[in-house]
Amino acid sequence: MEAAEKGDADAVRDAIERGADLETRDGERHTPLLLASTGDHVEAAKVLVDAGADPDAVDHQQDTPWLVTGVTGSAEMAKVLAEAEPDYKLLNRYGGTSLIPAGEHGHVEYIREVTTNPKIDVDIDHVNNLGWTALLEAVILGDGGERHQESVKLLLEGGADKNIEDKNGMTALDHAEDKGQDEIAELLRG
Repeated sequence: MEAAEKGDADAVRDAIERGADLETRDGERHTPLLLASTGDHVEAAKVLVDAGADPDAVDHQQDTPWLVTGVTGSAEMAKVLAEAEPDYKLLNRYGGTSLIPAGEHGHVEYIREVTTNPKIDVDIDHVNNLGWTALLEAVILGDGGERHQESVKLLLEGGADKNIEDKNGMTALDHAEDKGQDEIAELLRG
């Protein structure tokens, strides 16, 4: 656990060779792979994935190693975890996929990886408990700047439905216009 959290891939490898339990849990139900994913310790995560660690282990907040990647925005971690074939249908505590927080944070490289990697099968139009998709969240919670503009562009190129309405009947375009996000609104009109 400690080696995974610190990102010490050699120590993780040594612990596994000594028979450490890949699925051991701390008080918050974190596994070593979840700790490595949260800390964006790609090499440590790769050692764990190669040893057979579970990419779908759920912690006390309904996070999994895969779901955490949407928050951290690590495209490299997404590649490593995709090799473990995670369940892309598992949802976080907000009822969302990994793409939704990635849209919020404007994680461009992550969105590019998830929407173009044929091994990754995340529902680009999944609607979370708030009634938002990744596209809606990129507009509603984004700042309209370059990262969010590129995120919106990538989501649209990945097949996101720009006509999905939130719980109030507003589309991403409606929100972009309301927020004065002119560049994003132009992308959404295209």
